[in-house]
Amino acid sequence: MLKNLIYFSLVLALFSACNAPEKSSNATEITKWQYNKKAAVSLTYDDGSTNQFAKALPIMNQLGLPATFFIITGQIPGSQYQGKFLGRPVKEIIQETATVPTNKDNFFERASAVGFLGYQGTIDYHTQAGALIDAGKEAEAYKVIDEVYKKVRDGAFKPGYQSNNEVAEARGVTWDKIRAYAKQGHEFASHTVTHPRLAALDEANLVYELEKSKEDIQKQLGPAYTFSAEGPYGTENERVMEYAYKIYPALRNRMPEPYLTEINRGSKVQPGTSDKEYVQWQRGATTKTPLPLMKSWVDTVAAHDKDWLVLVFHGVDGIGWEALSSELLKEYFEYIKAQEDKLWVATFGDVTKYMRERMNAKVQVAEKEDKVTVNLTHDLDKTMYNLPLTLKSYVSPDWKTVQVKQGEKTQRVQPQQDAKGTYVLYQAQPNAQPIELSGI
Repeated sequence: MLKNLIYFSLVLALFSACNAPEKSSNATEITKWQYNKKAAVSLTYDDGSTNQFAKALPIMNQLGLPATFFIITGQIPGSQYQGKFLGRPVKEIIQETATVPTNKDNFFERASAVGFLGYQGTIDYHTQAGALIDAGKEAEAYKVIDEVYKKVRDGAFKPGYQSNNEVAEARGVTWDKIRAYAKQGHEFASHTVTHPRLAALDEANLVYELEKSKEDIQKQLGPAYTFSAEGPYGTENERVMEYAYKIYPALRNRMPEPYLTEINRGSKVQPGTSDKEYVQWQRGATTKTPLPLMKSWVDTVAAHDKDWLVLVFHGVDGIGWEALSSELLKEYFEYIKAQEDKLWVATFGDVTKYMRERMNAKVQVAEKEDKVTVNLTHDLDKTMYNLPLTLKSYVSPDWKTVQVKQGEKTQRVQPQQDAKGTYVLYQAQPNAQPIELSGI
């Protein structure tokens, strides 16, 4: 009799559990990308050449696509800091090169000074030597510097100053124009004062290029635009990165986060091979890059759920390095826009902030009667990391419409379904008031 009663009770409990209405799991998670998109895409431009703004920017504005422009600040009228050499008198250095060959002890000083010796054409040798240093070919770099100083001593160059091509092609933009573009939703970031080969600079001149560019941007645009930077020529030189990390929170060159796999522009590695939380996949389009290949980059990240495609552009319509036509860019940007249901197109700085906030955030959930309360916090610098995060909260299936309230902001959200149950997606500000969810 007792066994039968126990058996009947167990069957009744099992039947009740199977037929009980679904309950909220009270689970809340931060989606991998803003608005729960599948992937992120950042459109970035180097050098700030004039047609980037005259031709490409209007296309992006028409489509509602923001971009990040890494600008050379020294050539912009009104900038406080221009190119210069910090160090001994250059005549003293020139004289010394006649008797002392270039070596590891004097290379960086000589390479820093070579563009500012008072002669046209010497800057090209700085660029060549820096490329060799980036490639780990120090002895060859020393020979390039010996060669240029010998030519200076022999009178092979005309007097005067000549900038590199990147600076010349960027002339024409003004701070007033940049401020107007920034108000349209674009990010402006540092590409140094004069676009040098940073790996070939000594400490004083390396810091000058990084810090003074930042100072001019802060003075002209404000601190919000001093978050990102890109060292010219995509340098990943460890010595340079050590200095740059101390000055800028985010570098397109390198981003050594433990949860991020970086795949640079020259790599043939595909993003689907990484087991980390995020993948930053940089691709650079040149005049030889077929448009179908460029579109395939977009298709690849749209098919995954953790990829960040960072596209790197330079020249536009004949002005700038490896200039692409504005017609090609228009077709390409329209292709990206067409997949906006899967892609979060955002500036380099915003994607960086979102990832870091998400990886450092804490979510606490409490349920009381017919209300769910969510607290969202992180321990990063709140003045710098203040981007809204997208939350996914599971709620009662009985809630046909959900009211989401944080402080003075209230929104109504329609619930959706997945394998786990009923949920809502909404934007929330970290380190602000608690978020209250309630059914309507």
